[in-house]
Amino acid sequence: MKAGAGFFIAIRYLLGRAREGGRYLRGAAGGIAVSLIPIMVTLIVADGMIRGITDRFLELGTGHLQVYNFMDSGALEEDIDDIRKIDGIRGIWPEQRGTGVLVGKKGKTGASIRGIDPSFWEDEGSARYLVTLAGDSHPTTDRDVVLGQELSANIGAEVGDTIRIMTIRTTAEGRNIPRITPFTVRGIVSSGYRELDALWCITTWEGGGRALSPELSSSSLIVKIDDPYHDADRMAYSITAALGPGLDAYTWKELQRSQYSSYESTRQLLLFIMALIVIVAAVNVSSATSMLVIERQRDIAVLKAAGAGPRDTGGIFLWGSFLTGLTGAIAGITMGLIIGSNINPIIRFLEKLLTFFSTLFHQGEVKILDPGYYLETIPIIIDWSMVLLIGLFTVLCSIIASWIPAHQAGKLKPLDLLRKY
Repeated sequence: MKAGAGFFIAIRYLLGRAREGGRYLRGAAGGIAVSLIPIMVTLIVADGMIRGITDRFLELGTGHLQVYNFMDSGALEEDIDDIRKIDGIRGIWPEQRGTGVLVGKKGKTGASIRGIDPSFWEDEGSARYLVTLAGDSHPTTDRDVVLGQELSANIGAEVGDTIRIMTIRTTAEGRNIPRITPFTVRGIVSSGYRELDALWCITTWEGGGRALSPELSSSSLIVKIDDPYHDADRMAYSITAALGPGLDAYTWKELQRSQYSSYESTRQLLLFIMALIVIVAAVNVSSATSMLVIERQRDIAVLKAAGAGPRDTGGIFLWGSFLTGLTGAIAGITMGLIIGSNINPIIRFLEKLLTFFSTLFHQGEVKILDPGYYLETIPIIIDWSMVLLIGLFTVLCSIIASWIPAHQAGKLKPLDLLRKY
């Protein structure tokens, strides 16, 4: 049989009339397509949630890199000019960070106290994710603080209120004693992520010095670069090489290793579970190929009588499984990408629909994504390499699953088939 003839016969089977066996392959392709839609949506939503949360930590929290001077933390500001000379540096700010207890008119709670230059909050990355709910977005004097939304609600603080920050300082004799420092609430902000809003008490670099003792706090340089996702390791090496011994630069991946690994593990687990669904759908291709072999035994007999060998005959059905997997993969991936790319308006529509039915039973507003715990808007991130890998995996599973019935079709004896028909 001529090369390529098996391919065109397989196309005929796939696109042919239902009673000729095409219904089996088209049904299997439909099953694959349906199984791939949730995988694509899960991939887009998971990547979007991870990127959205990670971006907030990078731009508002850890920065892209942090530089520590283990020999003399008080000399960090002297290293700023040397770091600025390195190509690819977007900004650099000294920060003093520690923990304390905030006392307001309605209670007290623990918080992460951040003393950093106000220009950090004016950076384009910080301004993109920081939303000012009341007052100003950053403190202006060493007696001002800006609180996260959740933190301010916990202690009942409003703009203009005076709060007290209790920390620990070490005396010359080595004893730890409480330090109480009053501050005025300059503003209330939100990062769009509850975990950050519940912790942050922001003041200036000088304000951090008032509230925090050097012995019980950490000082570092927050560095932002042009490409934190692909260039962080190289920039960390460049900074360390430029500043010499005693100073170390850590990337955001090192600073947030446990949290980022947790996100990635969850993502991989979700994709693994979805991959099992694809494997089950690929098994349907095997069943469809077996039924097609039974339906087309007369064709097999004619082809073998005309000189087609076992490999040629089996190749027809392998081509059929390939085309079935490819058709299902293209249809499913396309539909999944369309739905995933419009996941935010879909969620808004479902929230309105569920809220409508909820009000009929005198219930409250329904939120699929609670803004207190999740991102209000999911960034749309499409990992094209993963999309391609999923498509190839689907087609490969379809071919492997149908190999046995295709091999059996090649072993059928033409005389037995001709006597039957």
